[in-house]
Amino acid sequence: MKKTLILGASDNPTRYSYLVANKLVRKGYPIVNIGRRDGRAAGVQIEELGDVYDDIDTITLYVGTKNQESYYDYILKTKPNRVIFNPGTENEELRLKLEEAGIESVEACTLVLLNTEQY
Repeated sequence: MKKTLILGASDNPTRYSYLVANKLVRKGYPIVNIGRRDGRAAGVQIEELGDVYDDIDTITLYVGTKNQESYYDYILKTKPNRVIFNPGTENEELRLKLEEAGIESVEACTLVLLNTEQY
């Protein structure tokens, strides 16, 4: 299965990033959690921004548009096949940067994609 990086991961069970982490793991997808606070989601440690992974298929965004700029370089260096902009994370500037780098961008809800077998 292809690895997913959850950017904006949280250990709060009411957050969508937490729900997605659990759904991905239940469906057999390996995940990496990147967030600002220490904790665990779906049994996987939440890491601070640091080492760039080179085996990421999808980055699913749970960071609001106004807070994304500090992640641009990290996302581009990760070179995922696609980035999913979940509701509230849409960002035309980042979308254009991804397009220039040959990275697919999708405006969708990761939970819906998983629930409808479109992930």
